[in-house]
Amino acid sequence: MSSMQRQELILKKMKEKGIDVGSGIPNKKYDSKEVYELIHIANCFPELREKN
Repeated sequence: MSSMQRQELILKKMKEKGIDVGSGIPNKKYDSKEVYELIHIANCFPELREKN
């Protein structure tokens, strides 16, 4: 899987969960480990913010 494909998959999963890239709230508690992981991964790719 290419980097671009991984980024698209991350964006798709975040959209399915109702998460907007860059919309994180400090100290916000999420009820899903997957949500935490998606946010963490998205933070590693600043270019994802530009795609949104």
